[in-house]
Amino acid sequence: MDSKSLEPSLYTVKAVFILDNDGNRLLSKYYDPELYPSMKDQRNFEKNIFNKTHKADNEIAFLEGMTIVYKSSIDLFLYVVGSCQENELMLMSVLNCLFDCLNQILRKNVERRCFLENMEGAFLIVDEIIDGGVILESDAQQVLQKVNYRVDESSLSEQSVAQVLQSAKEQIKWSILK
Repeated sequence: MDSKSLEPSLYTVKAVFILDNDGNRLLSKYYDPELYPSMKDQRNFEKNIFNKTHKADNEIAFLEGMTIVYKSSIDLFLYVVGSCQENELMLMSVLNCLFDCLNQILRKNVERRCFLENMEGAFLIVDEIIDGGVILESDAQQVLQKVNYRVDESSLSEQSVAQVLQSAKEQIKWSILK
């Protein structure tokens, strides 16, 4: 390795992506254009990582000279990628912040369907945590405050009432059809 690659840098994150439990991309941001320049290269990299990690209980992997920290929740896999000499704890703090923020905006239901319904919030969160590969914030509460995300309790109760009514309609319909 040359000495240039070992110099300290603020650019610590090479990529962030979220895959579903089939390895399909739901969200991705690559911060180093030279790392995987084409969409095909990115998808191959993601597929390799997914194949290596989707059955493992670890939190860290090394692949293609990259340090990868990851976490899974129900049917989502969250990945943060850094260079081989990157501090795993820094990458893990980014991953934990991302997960905690998603957990908050998805109302503790971090799964594919809810994620897709709140995709714009996920992109805002990633942009507040990382800018161009530089970690800006790793405190979930600060990130949520910056994106100005608030859970509206009235909409939450209205939604649950609507769900109860829909469920009652379904039960009545099925009891009549029997």
